[in-house]
Amino acid sequence: MPSDHLPGAVRLFGLDILPLSFEQSTDLLVHAAATKGPKVVVTTNVDHVVRLERDPELKALYASADYTFADGMPVVWASRLLGTPLPERVTGADLFVALCRHSMTSGQRVFVLGGRPGQERLLRDRYAKRFPGMDVVVYCPPMNFDPEGSDAEAIVKTIHACQPDFIFVCLGFEKQERWALRHVRRLDSGVIVCVGAAQEFALGLKRRAPRWMQDSGLEWLWRLTSDPVHLWRRYLLQAPVFLWLLLHEWREHRRSYA
Repeated sequence: MPSDHLPGAVRLFGLDILPLSFEQSTDLLVHAAATKGPKVVVTTNVDHVVRLERDPELKALYASADYTFADGMPVVWASRLLGTPLPERVTGADLFVALCRHSMTSGQRVFVLGGRPGQERLLRDRYAKRFPGMDVVVYCPPMNFDPEGSDAEAIVKTIHACQPDFIFVCLGFEKQERWALRHVRRLDSGVIVCVGAAQEFALGLKRRAPRWMQDSGLEWLWRLTSDPVHLWRRYLLQAPVFLWLLLHEWREHRRSYA
């Protein structure tokens, strides 16, 4: 799907989210990778919405992404409640797999920024089994990676040398978005997709929720029960904040149509 054929974005929580199906989103990114100029993709969920509201500077940076998709089902439900429905969620984890599969046969080169230091060989072996024939370069950043520091500069130089078509940044929110959006204009081309834990799910390093839980909007519950120590605060304390933000959106929506 060429960019000039895109439908109007849905304005939600101060972000312009594309109302595309997963198939349309994949086609859009494949087409974007074949054109000149770098692009950045972000996939919005409840965690992002809540944390962006607390950091206006980060929100302005995040909103500058070229393509924004709705990753979380609560974001999709919110769009429907407000009368501007998004067709379905488009997750970073699913985009990662779909674009890697496409690259297996298209010959497009993939660059992955993520993983633990020293894991490059392990990850390359896993890619060879999961996506045979895909041309992939893996760069595992050091611990305590600063997305705006000297290590970030080195990564830009490495990407210039590789000239990849797809650049997957698997550093987690907000580090991956800060790196992508700070450095995108220094690249010649390539689609930078911020995908969090997608690499670990795709390569079998982490188990993803069963499909029925994904489709019913319960993937958050799977993640919470899988890692309650680290995630209970995110899911249980952020829910009331998200609901308050949704109420504010609803009031603003009613006021604009009054």
